[in-house]
Amino acid sequence: MPGSLQVRNLNDDIIQRLKSRAARHGRSAEAEHREILRHALSAEVDPSFSDLAARLRAMSAGRTHTPSEQLQDEGRAER
Repeated sequence: MPGSLQVRNLNDDIIQRLKSRAARHGRSAEAEHREILRHALSAEVDPSFSDLAARLRAMSAGRTHTPSEQLQDEGRAER
């Protein structure tokens, strides 16, 4: 069953532009909204694990890192 989405707090100019665009394309405002979302999200590509890992390495570059063995030992000592 398809989901439903409600968009709140749109200013009147955006609503009017959506309705005008829908009329130009011969669709309802709701159908135009769906098409805009479909088009915007179909062009977006989910990053690969490699890309995400590379971004994380870049974000943490230059920081000191505690070896996992040391963290495990410290955790065991606290128990």
